[in-house]
This record gives sequence, C-alpha cells and structure tokens, in this order.
Amino acid sequence: MKRKKYIDLSHTIQDGIITYKGLPAPIICDYLSREESRKHYGEGTEFQIGKIEMVSNTGTYIDVPFHRYANGKDLSEIPIDKIAGLEGIIVHIDENKKEINEDVFYDFDIEGKAVLIHTGWDQYWNTDQYFENHP
Repeated sequence: MKRKKYIDLSHTIQDGIITYKGLPAPIICDYLSREESRKHYGEGTEFQIGKIEMVSNTGTYIDVPFHRYANGKDLSEIPIDKIAGLEGIIVHIDENKKEINEDVFYDFDIEGKAVLIHTGWDQYWNTDQYFENHP
C-alpha cells in the first residue's frame, strides 16, 4: 500500500506580518505569561497561554463558498474528505497573466481533485511587490 505524502504549503504566520494589504496584521502574544502565571498559582507552578488574533483569511487559507456567497458553506460545513487526502493537480499560470479565468482549466481533468494554481508569485512573499500587479 502506497503511503500518501502530505505537503504543507502554508506560509508561517508571524506577529505583525502583512499577508494582504488593507487587512490587519495578526497579533500573536501571551494571554498569560509564565512570569504572570506564577502570581496566581502555587509555588513551582507556571505555564503560558498564548493568544492569536487575526482575520480568517490570513496567509494561506482554504477559500470556501461562504467567503463570496452569504448562503455558501463555511469551512465547518465542508467535509474533510473534500479537502484532504485528494489526488492533486498543479496548474501552472504565467505570473504575467493578471486574470485567471475558467479557461485555464479546460485542458485538465480537475473534477474531484485538489487544484493548486501555481503562479510563481510566492517569490515575492513578504515584500511590497507581493501586493502589486499580482495574478
């Protein structure tokens, strides 16, 4: 039996990183630090509780119907077998193409597959260029 290989394509989310111009940067901080926890618990007891605040489509995310359509399904309504463990296909798009329409998929059998659209634009991640004239 062939083992499936999973590859995480996500960008690492860091405190203050801008992942989309105009949206607030994520805030990653302590909710309760180890030092502060010592004041509230018995001697020798300490722990850290982290806090993450960010908009839902920060960085790499799954674009679900609810993002665009008020009555569309949100992520909690999408069965896991529809987004994980699928056969995948990469569709390469020239980074100079500014609009990606359905016609780019006509030559591919994409039904029931995970589709990764590769534009090469990731080379500009975490730079000002990332936000300008992207596909």
